[in-house]
Amino acid sequence: VHLVESGGGWVQPGGSLRLSCTAEGVTFSTDALGWARQDPNPKGFRWLSSIYSDGRTYYQDSVKGRFTISRDISKNTIYLQMNNLRPEDTAVYYCLAKSPRGPRWSHPYEFEHWGQGTQVTVSS
Repeated sequence: VHLVESGGGWVQPGGSLRLSCTAEGVTFSTDALGWARQDPNPKGFRWLSSIYSDGRTYYQDSVKGRFTISRDISKNTIYLQMNNLRPEDTAVYYCLAKSPRGPRWSHPYEFEHWGQGTQVTVSS
C-alpha cells in the first residue's frame, strides 16, 4: 500500500483547503481509508475521519461540520475538504488505510497504513 497526500499549505483563519490522497494497493470495495493529523503542541496523533467501502463516514467531534471526507474510486483517491479552518487545525495531515484482513480492522481509530503527511498551517 502506498498513500500520497497533497494539497497542504498555508491558509488564513476561516479559509478552506482540500487535501487529496492517492491510494495505490488499496481495494476500495473492501478497505477503509481516512485522515489523521499530528498536532504540534501538545504533540500527538489525532484521528479525524474515516470512509468505509459502503460509503459510511465518521468524524472526530472537533472537525464535524467543518471537514468532509469523500472519495473518487475511479481515481483511487480520497479527499478531505476542510472549511472554516482555525489556527488549532495547524498540523501535519496523514492519509490512512486499512484492510478487513489486517490487524487494525476492529479498532475504529487505528489504521495500519499511513502516508508521508502534508503540512497545513492556519495563521494570519
